[in-house]
Amino acid sequence: MASSFEILCGIAVLFLALYYYLTSTFDFWKSRGVVGPKPVPFFGTTKDLILVKKSTAHFVKDIYEKYKNEPMVGLYATRSPFLLLNDPELIKDILIRDFSKFANRGLGVFERTEPLSPHLLNLEVERWRPLRSRLSPIFTSGKLKEMFYLIIECSLNLETYLDKLIEKNEPIECRELTARFTTDVIGSCAFGIDMSSMTNENSEFRRMGREVFAVNFMNVMRMKLKQFMPRLYDLLGYVMPDRTFAPFFTRVVTDTIKYRNDNNIVRPDFINMLMELQKNPQKLENIKLTDSLIAAQAFVFFLAGFETSSTTMSNALYELALNQDVQKKLREEINTFCPKNNKELKYDDIKEMEYLDKVFKETLRMYPPASILMRKAISDYTFNDTKITIPKEMKIWIPAFAIHRDSAIYPNPDSFDPERFDQDAMASRHPMHYLPFGDGPRNCIGARFAVYQTKVGLITILRNHKVEVCEKTIIPYEFDPGAFLLSPKDGIYLKITKI
Repeated sequence: MASSFEILCGIAVLFLALYYYLTSTFDFWKSRGVVGPKPVPFFGTTKDLILVKKSTAHFVKDIYEKYKNEPMVGLYATRSPFLLLNDPELIKDILIRDFSKFANRGLGVFERTEPLSPHLLNLEVERWRPLRSRLSPIFTSGKLKEMFYLIIECSLNLETYLDKLIEKNEPIECRELTARFTTDVIGSCAFGIDMSSMTNENSEFRRMGREVFAVNFMNVMRMKLKQFMPRLYDLLGYVMPDRTFAPFFTRVVTDTIKYRNDNNIVRPDFINMLMELQKNPQKLENIKLTDSLIAAQAFVFFLAGFETSSTTMSNALYELALNQDVQKKLREEINTFCPKNNKELKYDDIKEMEYLDKVFKETLRMYPPASILMRKAISDYTFNDTKITIPKEMKIWIPAFAIHRDSAIYPNPDSFDPERFDQDAMASRHPMHYLPFGDGPRNCIGARFAVYQTKVGLITILRNHKVEVCEKTIIPYEFDPGAFLLSPKDGIYLKITKI
């Protein structure tokens, strides 16, 4: 029988072996002459992220500011080294000039755990490239012009819904208000389905959208495992697969396609584009277009389309409530295009509203939905004008939020000033210093659509209503550390009154 001493020795050896495993990579950046915070066992340099003590936005901003004069910062996710880029020219290399070497986002596809994860946002370059080129035509300005009347129809429902809320004389939670509008827009423009988010309080689509982004224990745990322990997360597909979203969206998409095929229905929308690809699979080279892969593309368009735009709308309303002079100036511009005789808003009107465009851009500067952009090296890579080489599979973080709040680039960065986006001011900045939609070939495919639905929503609310802060408005704005996309903690409550 083993003595107590032998047992203790065994425990010590195991402990030392584990310690060595957890720390054996910690000289990676030092040996390459790249500075960065000191890592600790198990957590690396991401302890505050793993323990949900800080939002990704603030975690990265703190590092960015500490190492502001460095072109890059070496970090560790548990024991895996990754790199934060500060230098705009290096960022341009990664996103645009050397895109072919960083064509993957590095977000991962987990088909066992999440059957709907192989979508455009996550897909590796081999499947992403042919899908992106075939789906891009649905987002041209011509297609958007065809769909514009559908966005206007939803905006009329938004006005009716908002007036009902105002009658209650209570603070309005603007994220829920705007999410109901954008859910209906996506339903109409992408799926050809009336999602009834504004007419039915218990809309199934709104409930699903709310659940995907809910900051609860299960969602946060899944997100952290995916981010910091991807292999373990993949294995969890055997015990905790997605039994909610995948069955729902796969059924919605397959039922919609079947109904259209049976009834010869053609609409200028996203589902129609997917149906065309199904009928002509040779256009996708060697990709097998399964029901699940089709549903995944519709799923990400639904999620990205409603959440990012609704958050941007509510963030704009928050800043306009705090900055009444800006709100007044914007309403004056809106009313020059929407006279009192209820003239219907036209597609070209949106393009001509210069001040609205500045307000929109400044909102995305202060609150970019993705606080970081991620890329993954497809091969070994040496950064230009440096001797620093990174290996294949290395992940790169680009700190969009931190750049947008850098006082050297945007003076008084926490104040809301749409004039930062007049032509002269924009021309004076490096193009990599404004990245709300990313940049390069892997930028946001639906950016144009997002711009139009957000602007129509803001016009609808502000044309006949005044937005003000109230006793439930959280000032200053607080970021939710557990949220996947940059979003406010405990919602955005404002007072909205009819003018």
